Amino acid sequence: MRKAFIGTAYMREKMVHTLTRAAEAYDRKRYEEALRLGRIVADATPGVAAVRELTGLAAYRAERWAMAKIHLRAYFTISEDPEHLPLVMDADRANHRYRAVEKTFEELQGHEPTAEVLAEGRIVMASTWADQRRYDDAIELLTKAGAAKHLRNPSYRHVRLWYALADVYDRAGDTTAARELFARIVLAEPDAYDAADRLVELGASIPRKNRKRRTTPTSKKKVD
Repeated sequence: MRKAFIGTAYMREKMVHTLTRAAEAYDRKRYEEALRLGRIVADATPGVAAVRELTGLAAYRAERWAMAKIHLRAYFTISEDPEHLPLVMDADRANHRYRAVEKTFEELQGHEPTAEVLAEGRIVMASTWADQRRYDDAIELLTKAGAAKHLRNPSYRHVRLWYALADVYDRAGDTTAARELFARIVLAEPDAYDAADRLVELGASIPRKNRKRRTTPTSKKKVD
C-alpha cells in the first residue's frame, strides 16, 4: 500500500494507520466501522488487492451487498484469486440478481478454485435455484458434489454441503430426506448451525452417538 499511495509521506503513513484501524475493527466484528475506514483507504489506493479484500469482506459482513460486490470483484480482478467469488454470488443472490449469480458461478468454475471454494459456490448456486423453486436443479448440483454421501469423518466442507442439501429438501417438502440429513449433521457436529433445532421442528428426536463398549480379549498370548 505504501508503494501504491501517491501523496506525501505524512498522508501515506496516515493511510497505513487507517487501514490498521480497519483491520482491528473487522477483527472485533465492528463491520460498519471497518467498512467506513476501509473505503477511505480503498479510495486512495484502489489497486491494492488486500485493501479491496478487507473492505469487501467488511461490506459483506455488514450486509451492504452492492458495496461488497464492488470491492470483492475488484479484489478478484487484481489478484485473479477466486476465493471470494462465492461471496459475490451471495451478494447478488441477496439482491435477487439470479442471472448474475449463475454467470459468476460459471466464472468460478473456470478458475480452478480449491475444493472448499468450489463447494461454497455450489451451495450458493443451489440456494439461488431453491429461491426460484428449482429444487430438482439444486438437489442435482449438490448430490453430484457429494452432499448425499455418508462419511465417517466429514470435513467442514462436507457438513456445509449436507446442510445445504437438507435445507433444499426441507423447502421442497421432502421431510424424510431433510430429517435424515439434519440428523447426520447433528451426529457429526452437534452444534453445527441450527441443524438440531430444525430436526426438532421436523418432528424428529435428536440422535445420540453410540458409545463404544470396552472389551477385553478372551485370551492373551504369553510372551516369554
